[in-house]
Amino acid sequence: MRRLLLFLAVAACSRGGAVNYRTEAITRGPVSEIVNATGDVSAIVTVNVGSQVSGIIDKLSVDFNSLVKKGQLLATLDPRLFQATLERADAGLASAKANVEKAQAAFADSERIAKREQDLRQQGLVSQAELDTALATRDSNAAALSGAKAAVLQAKADRDLAATNLAFTRITSPIDGIVVSRNVDVGQTVAAAFQAPTLFLIANDLTKMQILANIDEADVGKVREGLEARFTVDAYPGEVFSGKIREVRQAPTTIQNVVTYAAVIDAPNPERKLRQGMTASVQITAAHKDDVLRVANAALRWKPEDGGAPEAAPAGPQRPAAMARAASPAARGGREGGPQQGGGRVARVYKSENGKLVGMQIRVGLSDGQRTEVLEGLSEGDRVIVGGADTGSQPQRPRRGPF
Repeated sequence: MRRLLLFLAVAACSRGGAVNYRTEAITRGPVSEIVNATGDVSAIVTVNVGSQVSGIIDKLSVDFNSLVKKGQLLATLDPRLFQATLERADAGLASAKANVEKAQAAFADSERIAKREQDLRQQGLVSQAELDTALATRDSNAAALSGAKAAVLQAKADRDLAATNLAFTRITSPIDGIVVSRNVDVGQTVAAAFQAPTLFLIANDLTKMQILANIDEADVGKVREGLEARFTVDAYPGEVFSGKIREVRQAPTTIQNVVTYAAVIDAPNPERKLRQGMTASVQITAAHKDDVLRVANAALRWKPEDGGAPEAAPAGPQRPAAMARAASPAARGGREGGPQQGGGRVARVYKSENGKLVGMQIRVGLSDGQRTEVLEGLSEGDRVIVGGADTGSQPQRPRRGPF
C-alpha cells in the first residue's frame, strides 16, 4: 500500500503537460500592400465668381444649388453711378470730336492763306515775312488738329472704361455648373478696392469629383499615377467608393513637422452622393501579388521571451541549424529553380520541434497588415509559432495529490 501511494505521489509531482504553442501554417494566396491616407472631396473644376467693381447688390438671380449656364446672370449691382459716369464719358467724347472739327476748319483756312501768300510772294506783292507768318500759322493749326484727334482717342478710351465698368455690374457665370455657395445678399455693399470679393462658388460637374489625399512621406515612394484607390466617407458608413490616382504632386505640405504630399484621385460620382468638403479615408493598393507564400504577421512579431516554455531551447544555439535550413533548397519558398534573388527584408520566425524552439531566418516582401509574402526560407505547409501557450483550447485542470 505504501508503494502504491509513493508511486501516485511521484506521478502527480512529475505530471505536467508540455507547453503548447499556437501555430499557423504557411499558405498560398494573394497579398496586397495598402497605403492609408485621408483627404478632402472636391469638384474637379471650381470657380470663385467675384466682382470687378464696388457697389450695392441690387438683385440676386440664383441661390444655393442652382444650375447655371455659361453667361447666365447671377446678380446685379446698382448701376446708377456707373450709368452716369458713362453718360459723362459720352459727352466728353462728343466734345472732343467737336474740337477736331474746329481744328480741322482752322487748319484748312490757314492752309489756303499760306498757299495764297506763296503765290503773291512769287509775284513780289508780299514780303517774305508775311509768307513766313502764314506758313507758321498753318503748321500751328496742323499741330492743334493732331492734338484734337488725340483728345478724341483719350475720350473714347474713357468712354470704353465707363461702359466696361457698367457691364461689370452684371455678374454672370463663367462656366456651366452648379452654385455651391453664395456669400452675399441683396443690399450688401461689395468693396472691390483692394481685391475682388468672392460672391459665388460654382462647381463645374458634380458627377466627377476628386480627392486630395495626404500621403505620408514614408509611403509616397509606393504611390504612383494609375493606381487604384478605395475610400469611404462618414456620410455613408459601410459603402466603399473607388477611384484612380491622376497625379502625385511634387509640392510638400508640412504641418507640425509632418511632411505629406498630395495625391489627386479621380472619383466618379454618378449618383452625386459625394459632396464638396467631405473627409475621405483612402486606401491605395500600392502593390498586389497573386498566389504567393504567406506567413502571419503574428509569427514575425513573436519572440521566445514573450511566451516561451521553460524547457524550450533558447534561440541562440539554434541559429546555425536555422540558417542551414533556410539555405537548403527545400526551404526556399517551395518553388522550383531555387530562391528568388534580391529584394525583400530579413525576418525571423520560430518553430517548435521536439519540444525545443528553432529560429529560422527568412526573407519577406509585401504585407497587407495581416499576412506577409515569404520570398525564401519557408515552404507551403510549414507551421510557425504565432503565440504562446494555448490555454484557451485546453484549459488547465487543478492538480491532484499532495504536491
